[in-house]
Amino acid sequence: MSSKKKGKAKNSQLLIRINKEERDSFVELCDEMDTSAAREIRHFIRRFLAEHQPDTNEKE
Repeated sequence: MSSKKKGKAKNSQLLIRINKEERDSFVELCDEMDTSAAREIRHFIRRFLAEHQPDTNEKE
C-alpha cells in the first residue's frame, strides 16, 4: 500500500519573486511553527479562492 496521502495531485508549480529577507523570515517562521512554506502558500491560495470565487451553486 502506498504511503502517499490521498487527494488532488500536485502537478503544477507557481514561481514567484520576493525579497530574500522576506522569504528567509517566512521560511524560518514556518519552520518554527512546524509547517512548510509551500503548505502555507497552498492554504493561502485555497482561502483566497474560497473567498473570491463566485459561488457556482447560486441560482439566478
